[in-house]
Amino acid sequence: MTYRTLGASGRGALFASLVLLVILAVVGIGTRPLTPIDETRYVSVAWEMWLRGDFLVPFKNGEAYSHKPPFMFWMFHAGWALFGVNDWWPRLVLPLFSAGALALTFLLARRLWPEQAGLGGQAALILSSTLLWIVFSTSVMFDVMLAFWVLVGMHGVLAAGDGKRRGFVMLGIAIGMGVLTKGPVILLNLLPVAVLAPWWNPGLKWPRWFAGVGLAVLLGAAIALAWAIPAGMAGGEAYRNAIFWGQTADRMVESFAHRRPFWWYLPLLPLLLFPWFVWPGLWKALEHHRRTGLDRGTRFCFAWMLPVFVAFSFISGKQPHYLVPLFPAFALLAARVLAGRAASRVTLPALLAAALGVVMILAARGQIAALTDQVAALPPLWPGVLLVLLGWAARMAGRQGIPPQLNLALLGAATLALVQVAAMHSLGPLYDIKPMAQAIRQVQDEGRPVANAAKYHAQYQFAGRLEVPLAELQGAELPNWLAAHPEGYVVMYLKDRRDLTAISARHKQAYRGGAAVLVDAPTAVRLLAAKTD
Repeated sequence: MTYRTLGASGRGALFASLVLLVILAVVGIGTRPLTPIDETRYVSVAWEMWLRGDFLVPFKNGEAYSHKPPFMFWMFHAGWALFGVNDWWPRLVLPLFSAGALALTFLLARRLWPEQAGLGGQAALILSSTLLWIVFSTSVMFDVMLAFWVLVGMHGVLAAGDGKRRGFVMLGIAIGMGVLTKGPVILLNLLPVAVLAPWWNPGLKWPRWFAGVGLAVLLGAAIALAWAIPAGMAGGEAYRNAIFWGQTADRMVESFAHRRPFWWYLPLLPLLLFPWFVWPGLWKALEHHRRTGLDRGTRFCFAWMLPVFVAFSFISGKQPHYLVPLFPAFALLAARVLAGRAASRVTLPALLAAALGVVMILAARGQIAALTDQVAALPPLWPGVLLVLLGWAARMAGRQGIPPQLNLALLGAATLALVQVAAMHSLGPLYDIKPMAQAIRQVQDEGRPVANAAKYHAQYQFAGRLEVPLAELQGAELPNWLAAHPEGYVVMYLKDRRDLTAISARHKQAYRGGAAVLVDAPTAVRLLAAKTD
């Protein structure tokens, strides 16, 4: 049984990928709160823009926020304009862009291999069940949205390669919208495949091709500057300098915050691309395809994926989600090399999933001491048991000739869903900052100032619908603020949750690895004195 079992047109597999996405989005929204620091910060930035009625310059805790462009925030505003300010719309925006990316991947396969219509659905199914894509399709982050624009750009590159001038227009639009989504990193994702076009598309007239690419870059720059110039004028000199230079130079070249060695991504690939990367059948198919020769579409995928991966490996700042825009290329390549291959067993991915289920069972029974001390509650037993059964079922299904693409897709999606259900039962209370945010709102409604005794990432602004910034205090700033605001309150952070019982606080809760307390000024003074003793 081959990939054609799921439908010669690929539409059935595309539909299956969208169903998986819907299920995983429901699980994510239903089990996971907006997670500090990143998710809560981005929604808070959108909230402050909405509150100020300023849709040009993003703001965080009352100050211009230059780290990210505004497109994702605009998408939040569009939903709020239709449905009112709510928690659920920002969490639907990324799944919607993920669905768009699946559709674009489906269509891109048809451009690359028009004689094999079913490949597009297979690629979408592979993409929708890859671990890192699933995680960030249901997270309030920029990377899946950026991948959407990368896919638009790839369609433009292919159309231009086929002699259609509108392809350069599509590429320019993708560059401009990508810059408005996450900055100039879109160029790193799009330009290598355009530069390598003579390799994957022989016969191009080089001068005309590179002139067209240059004009596309200029169009993209014009789109981005249509926002950046007025935003820079409105945001002031520091903000202007940040968006025109500091954002790229600091975050991509130096990027001290996430500095890691050049090989850091390599050992993560089996996890990020689970279950596909650990399936020997894929690697056998890839080797067979290499021996038979690389076609135009396969070369295109390699030209898209490998140079960008190497570039990200040598950039000092690394995070797993930086690789998300490369995942459609992996999915397309995997679908192509698996085309026409006989079904093979998925023993190793199934065994790994079952082993993870065993670990989850041990954690639920309190037999992993290091984990027990770090969670709010032990996870339920049933997700681990179900994952063990699913691993066994996937192994048996492979023996019965079930298409491995469908088998692995279901296994990958089910694994993440069950892990998320179990993990959020244990970790959710540590990351749900809404009770603290609402307590801060009550204090502010009483007319009292509130400070945050640490670096503040605006995590409470949207959750509490706060309309007043918090004072961000570190080091010696806090005692001076307390002396000047004896009626004020302070959010303070404790390393040990066991200290909560002895503290009288307006609100106190577990928070990440420790605890957070909202205390009045006299109590804050006493806590500071206790720290220095």
